[in-house]
Amino acid sequence: MTDQNTNASEQRKLRKSRYVRINVFFFLVFILFVALVVRLGVVQIVQGEEFSKEVSRTESDYARLPAPRGKMYDRYDRVVVDNKSVPAITYTVDKTTKTKDKLDTAKNLSQFISYDQKFLIEELKDRDLRDYWLAANPEEAKALLSEEELTLKPSETYKLQVERVSENVVEAIKANHEELELAYMYTRFSSGYQYEPQVVKSLNLTDKEVSSVAENLEQLPGVDVITDWDRENPYGDYLSTIFGGVTSPEQGILESRADYYTARGYARNERVGKSYLEYEYEDYLNPRKAKVEYVSDKSGNIVTQKVIDEGQRGYDLKLSFDMELQMEVEKIVEEELRKASAGHHLLDRAFVVMMDPYQGDVLSMVGKQLNPKDRSGDMLDFAYGTFATQYEAGSTVKGATVLAGYQDGMPLNQYYRDRTLYFKGTPPKSSYRTLNDMTDLSALKLSSNVYMFFVAMRIADVDYVPNGPLNASLEDFQTLRNYFAQFGLGVPTGVDLPQESSGLMSTPDNPGKLLDISIGQFDTYTPLQLAQYVSVIANGGSRVQPRIVTSIHAPVEEAELGPIVVDKAPNVLNRVNNTPEQIAQVQKGFKLVVTSGTGKSIKYDVAGKTGTSQTLYYGPKREYWGRETNNLNFVGYYPSDNPEVAFSVVVPWASNDDDPVNKTITNRIVEAYIKLQKKYVTTTEIEYTKKEEEK
Repeated sequence: MTDQNTNASEQRKLRKSRYVRINVFFFLVFILFVALVVRLGVVQIVQGEEFSKEVSRTESDYARLPAPRGKMYDRYDRVVVDNKSVPAITYTVDKTTKTKDKLDTAKNLSQFISYDQKFLIEELKDRDLRDYWLAANPEEAKALLSEEELTLKPSETYKLQVERVSENVVEAIKANHEELELAYMYTRFSSGYQYEPQVVKSLNLTDKEVSSVAENLEQLPGVDVITDWDRENPYGDYLSTIFGGVTSPEQGILESRADYYTARGYARNERVGKSYLEYEYEDYLNPRKAKVEYVSDKSGNIVTQKVIDEGQRGYDLKLSFDMELQMEVEKIVEEELRKASAGHHLLDRAFVVMMDPYQGDVLSMVGKQLNPKDRSGDMLDFAYGTFATQYEAGSTVKGATVLAGYQDGMPLNQYYRDRTLYFKGTPPKSSYRTLNDMTDLSALKLSSNVYMFFVAMRIADVDYVPNGPLNASLEDFQTLRNYFAQFGLGVPTGVDLPQESSGLMSTPDNPGKLLDISIGQFDTYTPLQLAQYVSVIANGGSRVQPRIVTSIHAPVEEAELGPIVVDKAPNVLNRVNNTPEQIAQVQKGFKLVVTSGTGKSIKYDVAGKTGTSQTLYYGPKREYWGRETNNLNFVGYYPSDNPEVAFSVVVPWASNDDDPVNKTITNRIVEAYIKLQKKYVTTTEIEYTKKEEEK
């Protein structure tokens, strides 16, 4: 009985324990259910909008599209550098583009366009060919790595693979034109950012290629035919070297200035100025590119695209050049150079610079060179030689020598006797003939060398003792050069063009070279320096910075200059340390040169100085280096009172010194200037009359 009661009691305890466990279980289930309901409520009510956005999340990317550069105008608002529309074939990468897609598209595109072998070799680097081979041969690329190397970071493994692509592979691609074309296209496809069109071909693009690609765009994903721009010069080759060049879309930014461009937000495929004005004024000429927003979903597919900035062409430049004068002067220089070169087998170039002596505006900048391969053929444009090459100026510098003498204390009308001078250890020094008694005026008029020698010795504080030593020191050389520097001789002119030469100031090998500097026979100067120097005399003593760009303008839709953004006012670099009376004395001497002196064959109201420099040849014909030649030069200004234009004429390496080519060029360029000024005045009067009649 007792056993039965015990069993019944144990069963009751077991059932009670089971009920407790079941209740606890259901309670836990209830708690979990409540937590789930609360969580769902939070998700739906509190965070519902946020999660809904996440489901439909998109990403925005931005691309910049080409826009034309700023234009250039001459001083009379004539367009001299413009833009023209040209077709271009482009490729655009998006987020879904894979390496295989690029390779497949390149193969298909190669059916419709082709490239010159020389162009491909020049444009492609060996690294480009290695990158292409690794992309086109993934299995072979993988085999270049060991098992352990495969575990490295992708950037590390790729670097190893690039290094291990053999030279034989690179050379094999170079030898296979079709493979080389694919390598080039793949490189272009991979050269920029997502959504930014990369120009695949624009140079030498034929109409047939454009139409073939346009007709087959469906099988060329990412490829498009767009309207791009290119530079054009309405005046042809006139001043084209000074205007400068622009890189092609294929070339992109200049590697030599990569840091400069990237710091300013340039894309690597962006076109930039690569020489002279295009290079110098890149910050202004460069356009604000159009900006497009691409919206893509989570899979990388483009949902919408929208232009958020139409872009704007670059700022326009107004230049100092008078294009009609430039064309006339170029024609004159070509004709006279061709005539003169017939009698001088080493004479192959000539230069003219014309500028406003007060404002510094360069009106004309002409350099011409005979083609060394065919002297009777077309001439080479050598305008940059006016500021990038230098020559002995001869007696043209004697105005600076006399003014230096005044600064050193020499009085006006100082007398020196012209005769042969003899120095110990230095060859005899003389003028082209014995001129006897000379003053500053007659010395300029008749171009006395000996007078200038005495001025140089005065500056060096050296007395002339026949057959005695010329005790000039290096400090004396520097003193004379410092005087000359006030006029712009031997120092940069400050012209707004890159690669300007400051001339060549050699170390003298004997004291007699000091005398040579005083007559322009040792140091060398650029034609632009000579024009700046004579402008100082013309304007009464101010060294004005030559300027090519006179103002910078905001672009407008109309075919005219917009509002001024930057007004580049004339800039006086320094005043020479001479009195107005001293400068007037040299001006009088320069006038005597033309009326009754060495330049009396000049027909017009010009004041100036002739200059013949005996020099040794150092031109392109190396076999004649060291041959004695003559530079035939002239510097001057017109009219002699209240000058409007100053100019330099430089004709190097004539066989003798009696050719009048420098004076002939002077007569003709002054005549051209006078005729054009009359034409401009007449045109202005006619336009004014028409406006009055319309009123």
